[in-house]
Amino acid sequence: MKHRFDKFLTVLLVIIVVIVIALLGYLAYDYLSKYFGKKDAETAVDDFEQQVIQEEEDTNTQAVENIQQETPTTENTIQNTSSTNNKKIYTYKGYNMIGTIQIPKTNIKCPVVDTVTPSSIVAAVAVLYGPGLNQVGNTVIVGHNYRDGSFFSNNKKLVSGDKIYITDTTGNRVEYTIYNTYITSDQDFSYAVRDTGGKREISLSTCTENVSQRLVIWARAE
Repeated sequence: MKHRFDKFLTVLLVIIVVIVIALLGYLAYDYLSKYFGKKDAETAVDDFEQQVIQEEEDTNTQAVENIQQETPTTENTIQNTSSTNNKKIYTYKGYNMIGTIQIPKTNIKCPVVDTVTPSSIVAAVAVLYGPGLNQVGNTVIVGHNYRDGSFFSNNKKLVSGDKIYITDTTGNRVEYTIYNTYITSDQDFSYAVRDTGGKREISLSTCTENVSQRLVIWARAE
């Protein structure tokens, strides 16, 4: 009987060890995935901002050189305008990257993509509605609340007066100041279609702990 009991304890111990190793492996994998995912997003932000700034500088330099070299004809003017508007397309994990968002208070620095799909908002935050980044009007940016500090998980820590920085594809970096935060239902879309009175504004939207509600943050460019 004692031999059988010892054998049972041995098997039980092995099972517990296997479970513990598997759990530790999962936790390590989860941590490393999030760590490298955050680093990947931050690198994409840095690369994007450097490239768009360099592109604008090159465009401006070329425009000055063209003016200095010749008086543009109507044909040249049309051609140069078309060339200037032919902006490079940036991508991040297969999605069009139209800018970046940085929130110092929550240590967020990630790409903004132009499409809201189940897979796109796993990769980044995305524009759901509005005229576009840094444009007059209200642009809605949505992001997941993974409750782990990534994306908009810590938006609940943001208060009026906190800053948000948006960089667009022209290299324009605009500072927004938060002036309103509240929780509403997932059916409420009034915050998206509100009138900004000719101001440039953004609205950040994410799920609360109760997934049937949304935490909405309004911020305005001065």
